[in-house]
Formats: sequence, structure tokens, C-alpha cells
Amino acid sequence: MKNKSPLMIVAVVLAVLLLVAVGFGVTQVASLKSQVQQAQLQNEELRLDNEQLQLSNEFGVLNSEFQQYEDQAQRLANDTILAKYTAAKAKVERLMNELKSEKVKSQARIKELQNEIATLKGLLRHYIAQIDSLNRENAGLKAENSEIKAQNEQLSSRVREETRKNENLSERMTLAEKLNVTGVTLTPLKKNGKTEKNVTKAKQLMVKFTIPQNNSTPVGEKTIYMRLVSPEGQLLGGGGSFPFEGKSVPCTARKNIEYSGDEIAGITIYWDVNTALTPGEYTVELFTDGYRLTSRRFTLKK
Repeated sequence: MKNKSPLMIVAVVLAVLLLVAVGFGVTQVASLKSQVQQAQLQNEELRLDNEQLQLSNEFGVLNSEFQQYEDQAQRLANDTILAKYTAAKAKVERLMNELKSEKVKSQARIKELQNEIATLKGLLRHYIAQIDSLNRENAGLKAENSEIKAQNEQLSSRVREETRKNENLSERMTLAEKLNVTGVTLTPLKKNGKTEKNVTKAKQLMVKFTIPQNNSTPVGEKTIYMRLVSPEGQLLGGGGSFPFEGKSVPCTARKNIEYSGDEIAGITIYWDVNTALTPGEYTVELFTDGYRLTSRRFTLKK
């Protein structure tokens, strides 16, 4: 066998080297392709993670907006809007839990969640508009109610004022009907009817007074009741009793007069002394027609 020529040897070596180079290139290309694919997958994962994080933030903002109107929504009890509002809020919370519990790796699911956010935002705006409308309506009703209350208070005030005027008028009319007495005196008398300066020796006590003219007082027979109270606070009794302010009140003496509306001067009522009298302050009270006409005090000396 003839020895191979140097050119053949070189050709073979070059062919081998070429094959090695091609194999290495193919291997490198495959490796680079794999790295590119891994990088693309990592990039897709990062993009999905970012979109998931953005979704979570948007759901968080949406949930906060629902929470902001929670108190106002609760005021809509027995209204259909409350059920719809509560259902939408529950859906937001459920989607929030889904985002927190697992990774969302599906672009399709992310798209669904994005659509859900858009829908829920629209519902929230709708419910908020209804809530605000009802709040404005309630505010108007409250204002109207306050105005009606103010009008009622004004009316009640006028009624109270008219009632007070009527009561005052009635009181004035009642007072106008009441008999007046003037010139009331208390005098101790001797047995012969003359004045006794020493009260301890008096046989009678005489009360004298005048009834002035009063055209407002009903005319007719009047009974004047007299009460004499001693310095010791004891009623000088013997005259029976009379009705006054729903009670039966004992009196000292009484006298009937005929009243025509004109003045009656010098009316006298006597009380026969039947007990020991002492010096001091005596009280005279006169009553008629259910009125106390006067209460006067007199000092009688020994």
C-alpha cells in the first residue's frame, strides 16, 4: 500500500475539524435557542405577575370604594339596591381571595378578571349614584320635615299665646265679677253697743265694711261669710261652715245681703263673745260666691 499523500492527510483533518465545528455550532444554537425560550417564559411569568399584581391593586381600590359606601348602603334596608350592592361587594371580595390564594398564570383568566373589574366599577358607580340620589332625597325630606316642624311650632306658639290671652281675659272677667270690699274695721263692743277699748272686756266684736258699685257682678242675694282668728291662731267659731275651693270651711258668722250692683255702705257682722279674749293681732277674712274678698289684720289692746 502506498503511503497517503500529505494533501490527503490535510483534507481529512480539515474535514474532521469542519465536522467538529459544525457539531459545536449546532449544539451552541440549540443551547441559545433553549436559553431564549427560558428567557421568554420568565418574561411571560414576570408579565403575568405584574398584571396579577395590578389586578390585585385594582380590586383593592374597588373594595375600598365599596367599603367607603358601606354605612350609606346599610341605610337602604328593604330596598332592592341593597341586595344588588351586597352581591357585587361579595364578588369583589371573592376575586380578591382568588388573587391572594394562588398565582393566575392564564392570560385568558387575567383578561376575564380585567373585564370583571370594568363591570364592577360600572355597578359601583351606578349604586353610588343611587345612594347619593336617595341621600339627597332624604336630605330634602328632612329639610321639609324641619320646615313643617317649625311651622307647627309657630302654630303651637300662636295657639299657646291665644290660650294665654283667653285665660287672661277669662281671669279678668272672673276678677271683674268678684265683689270688692273697702273700709274694713274690727271693733270690740260693750254690752250696750258702744266701743270697748279693752278687748278682754268686750261682749261683741263688730266687723264693718263697704261693698262698692260693680256692674260686672251678678246681682241677687249674697251670703257674706266672716272668719275671725284670735292672736293664738284659733278660729272664733259658731257660724257653721261654707264651701270654698272644694272644701268645707268653718266660719265665725255670716250675713245675707241683697246686691243690685250699687254700693252698699256700712255693712256690719257681729260675733257674740263666748270665750276669753286676749290682746294681740286678730285676723278678719270675708268670703262670698267662692271668692276670698279680703284678709285684714287688726291689733286689739287691753
